[in-house]
Amino acid sequence: MAIAMAAAQAAAEDGEVPVGAVILRAGEVIATAHNLTETEHDPTAHAEILVIRAAAAKLGDARLNDCDLYVTLEPCAMCAAAISHARVRRLVFGAYDPKGGAVEHGPKWFAQPTCLHRPEVLGGVSEIESSQLLKDFFMERR
Repeated sequence: MAIAMAAAQAAAEDGEVPVGAVILRAGEVIATAHNLTETEHDPTAHAEILVIRAAAAKLGDARLNDCDLYVTLEPCAMCAAAISHARVRRLVFGAYDPKGGAVEHGPKWFAQPTCLHRPEVLGGVSEIESSQLLKDFFMERR
C-alpha cells in the first residue's frame, strides 16, 4: 500500500485527485499509476484503469489472474467492473467511499449476479492515511 500511497501523493502534486494504484504479482511490482483525469482530459483515466492497462501490456495478457491490485480509495463502478473483467485475484483498498464507491457501497459490484469474476477484497488498509490525503487535497481547493 505504501507504493499506492506514493502514487496518490504524486497525483496530488500534479493537481489530480490523490488516488494511486499498484499491481503486484508474486510480490513483484508490475505497474503503478495515479489518477490522470484532468491531465489527460479523460474521465476514464482513474488510477485503477491505468494500472490495469499498464500491467496487462507489460504481461502481454488481458487476464491478471495471479495479480493483486492495491488502491488508495474504494473503486467506483467503472473500476470495479474493470477489475472483474481483468480477473484480478485480490483487491486491497484504503479509504472507503460512501458516495462513489462500488465495492462496499452503492451497487456493490462484486455481489451482483451479473459480475463475471469476484476478487478477494480487503478494505480499510491504510484507511486513515488514504482518507487524510484526500481530505487535505480537497481542503486546499475550497
